[in-house]
Amino acid sequence: MAGNDLGEFLRARRAGVQPQDVGMPSHGVRRVSGLRREEVAVLAGVNGDYYTRLEQGRERHPSAQVLDALSQALCLDADSRAHLFRLTGTVPGDPFTHTEDTVSTTLRQLMDGYAYAPAFVLNRTLDLLATNALADALFSPFEAADNLARMTFLDPAGRFFNSRWNWAAQATVANLREAAGHEPDSRRLRELVASLTGRSEDFTRLWNAHTVRGKTRGAKHLLHPDVGPLTLTYQCLDVRDAPGQQLVIYQAEPDSPSAHALSLLGSMHADRISRH
Repeated sequence: MAGNDLGEFLRARRAGVQPQDVGMPSHGVRRVSGLRREEVAVLAGVNGDYYTRLEQGRERHPSAQVLDALSQALCLDADSRAHLFRLTGTVPGDPFTHTEDTVSTTLRQLMDGYAYAPAFVLNRTLDLLATNALADALFSPFEAADNLARMTFLDPAGRFFNSRWNWAAQATVANLREAAGHEPDSRRLRELVASLTGRSEDFTRLWNAHTVRGKTRGAKHLLHPDVGPLTLTYQCLDVRDAPGQQLVIYQAEPDSPSAHALSLLGSMHADRISRH
């Protein structure tokens, strides 16, 4: 991403840490939330003017030692720390890589083998690159199953489909922020963010928070108009021969109401396909 991403990230993270969180006394009236610049500098053991230059974008190449110190000072978790390193291009053994958007035939065949689990392939910008039949059925309420961020924020079905929309929205934006660290010059990401910020105040607010989170595994609480509530778990697997791609698999607890609902959804979708 163009601009001062490093400085914006540092300011956003600084605003989220209170003096008491890091054992510092609070003196005087604070005009803004969070730590002051000089407090971060003290905690990280760096010169105050140097830290100011980092936030202002006048210094863009801090050492790995400085980044480690800033990570501790700002209480960054593993995802946020990795993102901080990527923003400076200094992640050891993890240079900027560009996502491959062509899904291999063997991976498509593997996905099709999951007859009772929705499976799909994403790139870093959350574009849906390939889906199996049950994923097509699951995403059928949407006008187009093309990009999870667009579907969440701009498609009318998004707020009804995601029973816990606020959580889904936060996670989606945090995933895109991680993508910005991997591919800072991605034109696709710039265009997607511009479209979403231009049309969704919710997206803009969450984007400006600079929260970073990798997509790994968790729970999904969905509401499908054809079969009702679905409680699922998901697992994300990196595609080793296609950097930036992830295979995502949704599953229901065996013999649960959600498992029966998924089976019914698959049958209904197959009937629709056969009639056409």
